[in-house]
Amino acid sequence: MNYFQGMSTAILERPKARSPGVHEARAGGFEAPPLANGYRLSQPEFHRRYLRMPEVKRAELIEGIVFMGSPLSYQHGHATKMLLTWQGNYEASTPGVCSVDGATLILDSDNEFQPDVLLRLDTSCGGKSWLEDKYLHGAPELVAEVALSSVTQDLGNKLRVYRRHGVREYLVWQLAEQRFDWFVLRDADYSPLKPGSHGSLRSTVFPGLWLDPQALLAGDLKGVLKHLQKGLDGAEHAAFVRKLASK
Repeated sequence: MNYFQGMSTAILERPKARSPGVHEARAGGFEAPPLANGYRLSQPEFHRRYLRMPEVKRAELIEGIVFMGSPLSYQHGHATKMLLTWQGNYEASTPGVCSVDGATLILDSDNEFQPDVLLRLDTSCGGKSWLEDKYLHGAPELVAEVALSSVTQDLGNKLRVYRRHGVREYLVWQLAEQRFDWFVLRDADYSPLKPGSHGSLRSTVFPGLWLDPQALLAGDLKGVLKHLQKGLDGAEHAAFVRKLASK
């Protein structure tokens, strides 16, 4: 089972001078400038600069453009903790599944993200993401983003990138709107997962991963975990555990 250490946030102001390109940065032998909002870089160059800036704890490359994270609010941090606790409890009852927060996810030559929370199957269990040089590559089965200042990106370019790479379930919690969206990949497109008559959102990828969206939006962590436990106690989850144990 692999775990990843999350990273917190700092912010840098964009230099007034025009951003050098990848090759310009090395022309004449001078060092590449630091990351800043709006720079257009390849993923390898973005990653190289990021590694040279340990004081920066959160930055993403989205379709070739650098986005530096704003300082995380208390509200954002609490929401992320609730999602991580929910997924962590599922992980504790499901071998071959790993919940991760804030880890670097490398998707392609233009995209390197730091999802708030993700849930993945181990490669030995058929998972589509893998570890390479300490970092996660490929498409986790489920990604969750907490959206406040980032809502335009989370429901825009990032959604399209996750869809393109085959992330099977994508969750977005819009804090300002008090809205929770759960998208499922069907026929190469995302469609919204709707609560059934039971009021529950239920994963199509991870049997037994049940969520009471009203409890989540109300900040009722006890209610969220109580509802999850019903899914964990069900026959579908038991069959899924047996299947994973046999791999």
